[in-house]
Formats: sequence, C-alpha cells, structure tokens
Amino acid sequence: MSDRSRFTARLLAPIERFLRVEASSGLVLLVAALVALGWANSPWAPAHARLADQLRWFLDDGLMTVFFLVAGLEIRRELGEGELSDRRRAMLPLCAALGGMLAPALLYLGLARGGDVRAGWGIPTATDIAFAVGALALLGRRVPPALRVFLLALAILDDVGAVVVIAVGYSRGLAPLGLAIAALGVALVLLLRRLGVRRALGYLPAGALIWWGLWRAGVHPTLAGVLLGMLAPLPGLATTLHPWVAYGILPLFALVNCGIDLGAFSLGELAARRVFVGVLVGLAAGKPLGIVGASALAVRLRLGALPRDVSWRGVAVAGCVAGIGFTMGILVAELSFEGGPRLAAAKAAVLASSLVGGVGGIVLGRLLLRPRAETAAATDVS
Repeated sequence: MSDRSRFTARLLAPIERFLRVEASSGLVLLVAALVALGWANSPWAPAHARLADQLRWFLDDGLMTVFFLVAGLEIRRELGEGELSDRRRAMLPLCAALGGMLAPALLYLGLARGGDVRAGWGIPTATDIAFAVGALALLGRRVPPALRVFLLALAILDDVGAVVVIAVGYSRGLAPLGLAIAALGVALVLLLRRLGVRRALGYLPAGALIWWGLWRAGVHPTLAGVLLGMLAPLPGLATTLHPWVAYGILPLFALVNCGIDLGAFSLGELAARRVFVGVLVGLAAGKPLGIVGASALAVRLRLGALPRDVSWRGVAVAGCVAGIGFTMGILVAELSFEGGPRLAAAKAAVLASSLVGGVGGIVLGRLLLRPRAETAAATDVS
C-alpha cells in the first residue's frame, strides 16, 4: 500500500466507524420507538406515563448533553480533517443543509399559520443521522461511499443549524447572569486548552459550569455539549462515547418521548391539524426539495461541485432520507408545545414523516441507483 493510500485510509477510518455505528443504531432506535408506541397504547400505559414523567427532564436536559457533545466532537473533526475541512468541498453540503432547513420551515409557516402554532417552525428542520445513514445502508452497493460522506456532512451541518434554531428560537427570557456563568465556563475551557490539558475529566468542571450557566440563562442546557465538543481538544472521546449515545441514550430518549396515546390522539382541533400537516409536509416534501434545489443552485453558481461518483439521482435519494427528522424533531417539539393535542400531533407527524422519508428513500434508491458492480461490469464490456 502506498503512503497516499495509507493516509487516505487513516483519514477515512473515523468516518467509516461513525457510519457503521449510525447505520446499526438506527434499527435499535426504531425498535425503541415502536416499543414506546406499543407500551403507551397497552393496558400498561400508566406505567409508561410515570416512567416518562420521572425521566424526561433528566434525559432531555441531562443525558442528551452527551449526545450534543458527540455531535460537537464530530463537527470539530469534520472541520479539521473531514469533508468540511476544504472550503470548496464543504460548500455543497453547507448549501444543501441551509436549503434543507429553510424550505421545511417556510412550508410549515405557510401551512400552520395562526397563533402559537407557529412556534413549531423548527420541528421539521432537523435530520436524524442514525436513521438517515441506516436507510442508505439498506441500499447496499447502490450507494457510493462519496454519497454516504455527503449525507454525513449534510447531517452534521444540519445539527449545527439545529443548535442555532434551539438557541435562537427556543430560548425564553435570557438571564444575563446565566450567560455570564456560561461565558466563564467557556473561558475556563480555553484556558485549559492553552495549558495543554487533554484528559476529558479535566474539562468536566468547565462543562458543568457551561451547562449550569445556559440553564440559568434560559437556553437549552444540552447545547453545553456542543460548545465543549467544539472547543476542547478531546481526541478519541467521540469514539468512546458514540456507542453509548447510539445504543443507550438515544433509544432511551425514544422510549420516553415516543409514547403517543393513539386513542387520545385527534386531529379534531384545527391547531393540531395545522401542526400535523405543517410538520409532515415540511419534512417529507420540504427536506428533499430544499436539499436538491439548494445543491443545484450552488453547482450552477459554481459555489460547489458534486462529489466524485455522486449523481443528481443520488442527491435526490439523500434528500429524501434526510426527511427523517426523528430525534431532534421530537426534542424541538417538546420545546415548542407543552403537552396537549398540538404536541401529540407534532410527534405523530415526525414519526409519520420519518416513515415516509425512510421508505420513500429506499424505494427511490432502488429505482434510481444502480449497484456499483453492475456499473463496473458495463464499463468493462464497453
């Protein structure tokens, strides 16, 4: 193996590990969501309601910080040595991510107009990496490696956008003292980095200070994980934490938050109908339209170029599976509506659109993408 091949293999190894975990954890996440849905509609539904009440704050505001920490670490790695490290290569997934967030938000606002229903505009803007990568994995050899990397970069940038959405759109009554405490925590992280501290435990007090400050400020405290992951030099921590997040925290999140009582779920209220339709159309239609449209515009304006071996058909398939907005969609729904039929409608729409995006992406991929072995054979014959 040449030196260049070794360098490329070493560069791609973290991406391949990340993709393998995401692809397999998507199935675990799906099982957890189905268990929650079945449990909430069984004779043991009160037990699920009690479990959800006891765990929701600890999970949503506490353990999900670790999920955001892994996201921050992955963003840092991508910016340093991955697909986002080169400006021209980063521009296409960046434009695609922006289009994939803007189009769903505008569609939602156009369909779910009126009153506090508009608060749910951020629900259809996010992509679930685990489910999206898992759906692509089911297409096997039809998906070139460059398309998986494109989707990963797109989803990571989508996570950055989701962080901005939560911080800007769902922070209530910012308290200056809390922001000052969080800023002190960030300053401590930067000081520790300057002193050469590289052990994760060394940054734990600073991370806790950021979390507490954001909580006091009225900002969703899990964003402390993103800040810590992007600022602190923690090599290898993402590899250690990722399986725990993928196979533990996220399935538990689904088990707690996907228990929708279908008997009580009703679209009889006009506001609930608007929320359901807005989220469903925003994710199922807005995501692929925004991603493909913004990508086409970026290529036409020569801001970016399609990755090697990736066709517009592949971009369309990636756009379709990006409509799976499971984890972040449900989290933003919890921030948007405080219980009642609107929250139930939002969660139901996230589940329905995730099903549409997953099944639709797989069907579209089988129709539009040819297995790479067949392509290679055809080339040899010609």
